[in-house]
Amino acid sequence: MAEASAGRTDNPLKRLAGCGQAPWLDFISRDFIASGDLYKLVQEDGITGVTSNPAIFEKAIGQGEEYAPEIARLLQEDKLLRREQIYERLAIEDIRGACEVLKPVYEATSGRDGYVSFEVSPFLAHDSWETEQEAHRLWEAVDRPNLMIKLPATDVGVEETKTLTAQGINVNVTLLFSVATYARVLEAYLRGLEQRVARGKDIRQVAGVASFFISRIDSAVDGEIDRRLAEGDPDSAALKALRGKVAVACGVLAYAHLQEVLASPRWAALAAKGAQPQRLLWASTSTKDKAYSDTKYVEALIGPHTVDTLPPATLAAFRDHGTVRQSLPGDVEAARAVIAEAERLGLDLPKMSEKLLAEGCTAFEKAFETLLDAVEARRMEVLGISEPIAPKLISCKAAYPLWVEETASCCYFTPECEDDELIQRIWARDPKVWTGGKEGEWLGWLSAPRDGLEHIKQYEDFARDVKAGGYTDVLLLGMGGSSLGPEVLKEVFGHVPGWPELHVLDSTDPEQVAEMAAKVDLAKTLFIVSSKSGSTLEPNILFAYFWAAAEKALGKAPGAHFVAVTDPNSSMEKTAKEHGFGHIFFGNAQIGGRYSVLSPFGMVPAAAAGYNVRGLLENALLMADQCNPEDAWDALSLGKGLGCVGSGSSSNKVTFVGSGKLAAVGPWLEQLLAESTGKQGKALIPIIGEAPGAPDKYGEDRFFIDLRMAGETQDPKLKALLEVMDYSLAPDWVDEKYPGYEIQMDNLLQLGQVFYLFEFATAVAAAMMEINPFDQPDVEASKVETRKLLSTYEQTGKLPPEEPFAVDGDLAFYADPRNAEALKKAAGGRTDAVSLLKAQLERVKPGDYVGLLAYIARTPGHIAWAQEVRHMLRDGLHVATAAEFGPRFLHSTGQAYKGGPNTGVFLQVTSDKAKDLEIPGHPYTFGVVQAAQARGDFDVLAARDRRALRVHIRGPLEEGLKKLSQALQIALKEADHVRGS
Repeated sequence: MAEASAGRTDNPLKRLAGCGQAPWLDFISRDFIASGDLYKLVQEDGITGVTSNPAIFEKAIGQGEEYAPEIARLLQEDKLLRREQIYERLAIEDIRGACEVLKPVYEATSGRDGYVSFEVSPFLAHDSWETEQEAHRLWEAVDRPNLMIKLPATDVGVEETKTLTAQGINVNVTLLFSVATYARVLEAYLRGLEQRVARGKDIRQVAGVASFFISRIDSAVDGEIDRRLAEGDPDSAALKALRGKVAVACGVLAYAHLQEVLASPRWAALAAKGAQPQRLLWASTSTKDKAYSDTKYVEALIGPHTVDTLPPATLAAFRDHGTVRQSLPGDVEAARAVIAEAERLGLDLPKMSEKLLAEGCTAFEKAFETLLDAVEARRMEVLGISEPIAPKLISCKAAYPLWVEETASCCYFTPECEDDELIQRIWARDPKVWTGGKEGEWLGWLSAPRDGLEHIKQYEDFARDVKAGGYTDVLLLGMGGSSLGPEVLKEVFGHVPGWPELHVLDSTDPEQVAEMAAKVDLAKTLFIVSSKSGSTLEPNILFAYFWAAAEKALGKAPGAHFVAVTDPNSSMEKTAKEHGFGHIFFGNAQIGGRYSVLSPFGMVPAAAAGYNVRGLLENALLMADQCNPEDAWDALSLGKGLGCVGSGSSSNKVTFVGSGKLAAVGPWLEQLLAESTGKQGKALIPIIGEAPGAPDKYGEDRFFIDLRMAGETQDPKLKALLEVMDYSLAPDWVDEKYPGYEIQMDNLLQLGQVFYLFEFATAVAAAMMEINPFDQPDVEASKVETRKLLSTYEQTGKLPPEEPFAVDGDLAFYADPRNAEALKKAAGGRTDAVSLLKAQLERVKPGDYVGLLAYIARTPGHIAWAQEVRHMLRDGLHVATAAEFGPRFLHSTGQAYKGGPNTGVFLQVTSDKAKDLEIPGHPYTFGVVQAAQARGDFDVLAARDRRALRVHIRGPLEEGLKKLSQALQIALKEADHVRGS
């Protein structure tokens, strides 16, 4: 561009200064500054300023290769940089570079010129507090006096112009399309100066411009004129005469208003203190209509106290053949006549102005988003990270717009805020997103991926220590959130050669505890005791047992073989220090158990087993970045879908299907959904481990989540189910498929993304359901009842006596008086197993679910038994089924079963223990603890008025399970016969 002026003695650009106008360049890029081209424009063409906007940076950073090396360098220095941070560092360096080039102009004009504009994020156009905070942050980051912070002329932008001007920050207000808006902007500038004077501050170095977008006005007006002409408008002659005149008329009238203000006593008072006028800046001066001269708008608006910011093509055109004359103040009366004629012809200029402002903001948002996407693509390329996973809606064509875009209408729930505001408020840790209680104290999981990567060296050092220690096994002792996340990692990543094998124990069943003790080499096992508070019963008694076992195997105090993962200042920290644990890792006290997998509670066992902790956290961070207000579509869509079915709908049976290893994600997701949402009579009821069946075996109450690896074929039965089922409960918005989502992973490390995606979506769902997703009151209720029973045992040496209301051989039946009476009445007074089970099954209604709650060892054989029974019940009753093992489900689905809707019909299974285990230092055994937990669980179910029946197997367990299964099979047939008749 600079070369074109070489050899010219009469450069129109340089002559603009003689008319009181400053030519600025509407362009910026790294190479343009570094090559000296900007400096040449300043020296040879008299350019005295630079403007930038998201569209300009999108072209500079997003479409070229010049920034690629710098992005790579930044990420080498800090791999945790987000795309927004990378963009800002690039842009700030460019803005600083331009400011340095223009610094001599700034100094020569005593701060009257030489400015470079830098725009706040266009996503903040309607957020006053965020706009002010970002303006200050950018002002301080650039740290140059000749910077101008650019704000859009929204209501927020106008108000912040006053605020920032009063604070001594230079402001460029952009996207002006009407004289009325300009008058408000100028008033805001004046008031800002006056406030600054009132505070005793200097105003001599405070500058401002108001950017009037000229050619866009004519484009809008001419477009409307051309439309009316094409329709044969009777005012065609008058309309034709108005083409190309409105924009300049608006500019002339805006300038007239500036002249009036500068002639006022009010301005004289400010000028006496050294105030600079807020100059009118003519933007968008390139012509869009080829019928007009390419210098039309530049030549028509030249005058004192103005700036013309020229894109490169317009600058070159004006330099080549522009005509310089002082065209302002212009013919004001003629300009008024043009505006009056436009009004007479029904051209709604105020409405057009509003539309142009909205379209301008949207255009900048889109350009900014495109820019950030380009930076993100570079970031992922440098870091070797694949694209983020994206849930795909798997419902019919009619479901998509209603489900995702108009969720409120399909679930009769109206959120208090728009989607982007909801996400912003979650990130702002605003408890009013949910119930306004203590939710804000439990949002540490939002930053868990970044926090983990900031401490990655601690994980990696620990991993090296474990490998060097010669351990063959790592045994995690925990319960609920402390165990379910690590269990997923173990099942998905398996045993890494050269590293110890990870095992997870979260049971008080004596058979299961003994089996684990025999499975590992106690002398070569690293024990991880995982407990947030340190007061949870199960980890404490498991620690007591395995401490004694390890001490015996090693022949010495085994402290070096133990690791604690706990919250700071917990009783577990005290225990770990007293016993000389080899390591203590502290979790974030603001992260609840079910949200803790990406915190030390999940990453410590992962590191010990040799898993790629860094890769998991980097993937989680990628998803966290996707959950920002601008990009949270996927998490928001999934969360709104879940929230919709959880807000009182019977279609709340969230059925998880995971292919291969990914089936292991189910128990973790089960806890997250059930414990977060099962309150106030609402819940998402997770159904995991249920194999897909024939369509005619299902009720009309399902929401599916299908997780599989990319390239894997969808389960044929699930595919058939999703394709042919008629979801008639909501025929207006789902025609042929059950609603739900499918998610495909490209690699196993994207499990980190899955964790974060569902954590965020669950928080969104809870917001829609108007519940607190971070408490678990009914889990606590079960713990209280268990403690009461164990207290009695400590005092008396036995649990409180209980009597079955019916016995059939080795099967004894228990229930609270209400349930017992109802069952006996339904059974016609018969007390055999088939009659009682039939009576219980006949209580199941459409939309209910059956919960099989087995307080027995979770062995492969018993899992197979539970699966056989639950599928038999599903196929016979056409309802969702859950097969759970106690006590682990108490810290998971137990919350939803008690605090959610009363749609569960429960069959609890307990048994005598053939072999029990003593717990060192405790008066009770594992068998006693498990029995107390089962009874405490059952008591709370009864207190919540649930339909619950307990079957206790008195004889050999395997024979009792077989007899129970047979009785259920017969009862189901008879119940179906009764129902059919």
